[in-house]
Amino acid sequence: MSTAGPAPTTPTAGTPASATGTPTPATGTPPSGRRLGRRLVQLYAGLALYGASSALLVAAGLGLEPWNVLHQGLAELTGLSIGVVSIVVGAAVLLLWVPLRQRPGLGTVSNVFVVGLAMDGTLALLPDVRSLALRVPLLVAGVALNGMATGLYIAARFGPGPRDGLMTGLHRRTGRSVRLMRTAVEVAVVITGFLLGGTIGVGTVLYAVSIGPLAQVFLRWFAVPSAPAGSTVVAGGTPERVILRP
Repeated sequence: MSTAGPAPTTPTAGTPASATGTPTPATGTPPSGRRLGRRLVQLYAGLALYGASSALLVAAGLGLEPWNVLHQGLAELTGLSIGVVSIVVGAAVLLLWVPLRQRPGLGTVSNVFVVGLAMDGTLALLPDVRSLALRVPLLVAGVALNGMATGLYIAARFGPGPRDGLMTGLHRRTGRSVRLMRTAVEVAVVITGFLLGGTIGVGTVLYAVSIGPLAQVFLRWFAVPSAPAGSTVVAGGTPERVILRP
């Protein structure tokens, strides 16, 4: 008497079967390991490019983004490199998260170190540029690259940078709008940096009006699926509102 063989495996809806009849995952979403790898690459590529873009603005000498006006002024005062000052200021701002009850992520801590190191490294490679015909393209390239870098590291969703988190933290603690908090903090930062010797100019204005639209475009380009709930490397908030709403 023959015995019946095992019943064939029937794939569930949305789960295609392999050639052996074993269900395989749906192809609509990449595996979590591959997705995490992509996000990590985006995070560190974005932070490195952010530092490089800031270095281009420094080399152009036509005006810096608000926080780097402060960093440059402090560098003039202390004799430290602007990248080292960026790291020190980033760490100090991160300490302000404690009373604001902000939760840092991997991207927050990485931001403190990677941006400053990339900025100093790029400045060491750039020649001394004096011609306006070269400084203007450097400025434009720096602003455009900064927008791409911003989209890369924010879309990775590993938590806001320390300065962005400061603004969202103030918004939550005070009940004031993100726009007001950003304006108040950056005006104070620019004035302090300028008084210390930081550079403001057409580049500062160009950055202010361009970074929001540029970041919006690149956020769409580099969007990845959100991290699973309960991830230990992702902070609870993201800085999109700070970046995209001047």
